Amino acid sequence: MAVTGKGSVIVAGVGPGLGMAIAMRFASEGYGVVMMARDRDKLSHLARADPEHLVSFPGDVTDPAAGEAAVEEAERRFGPLSCAVFNAAPWRTGSILDIAPDDFELCWRVGAFAGLLLGQAAARRMVPRCAGSIFFTGATASRRGGSGFANFASHKFALRGLAQSMARELGPKGLHVAHIIIDGQVRSAESEHLLAERGPDTLLEPYAVAEAYWQLHVQHRSAWTHEVDLRPWAERF
Repeated sequence: MAVTGKGSVIVAGVGPGLGMAIAMRFASEGYGVVMMARDRDKLSHLARADPEHLVSFPGDVTDPAAGEAAVEEAERRFGPLSCAVFNAAPWRTGSILDIAPDDFELCWRVGAFAGLLLGQAAARRMVPRCAGSIFFTGATASRRGGSGFANFASHKFALRGLAQSMARELGPKGLHVAHIIIDGQVRSAESEHLLAERGPDTLLEPYAVAEAYWQLHVQHRSAWTHEVDLRPWAERF
């Protein structure tokens, strides 16, 4: 059963950057966190950072059974589900003239359809308790589609609409649904070199972004935020 006193959290779409930072932020507060992604070996490695609070759960977010199984595992290990974070985001750019239909559909399935599946699985546990948070990670493309970004913008627009509908339905039932727009590039091993070109703090620090998710989770329900946008100080918008 539970190894923590706070309850459980699910983060779907976990890699070494933002997903891991979110998981670690909640773990630091005593929550047990189930981290979901397809790469079994990578997840197992990440979970070693805090074996008491982090558990890897390899799975396909587009599989309707996977979200339910992740929720069951989270509650079995750590107690009632307190927060679910959907952070999966396929990244495939290309000209509208060349987009393969299969690629477009895949992006929608991973980036939007899977958000519905996780949100449903979480809400079904949270609604009877009248409590819980469900968060969706958005992007600049959630608000505007750029040239060459039809694949990405289409699923981000859909995810934003899903978050709005869920918030309006589930808010009165005691659930906090929020959409977090990441308006800029998150620092990672691949983007680190850009700091030398752009200057300090011109990429979003994963731990700083994760802090925003935590602050949303602990907001008093008399003053909930549905949508917040985060960007580096030097980012144009």
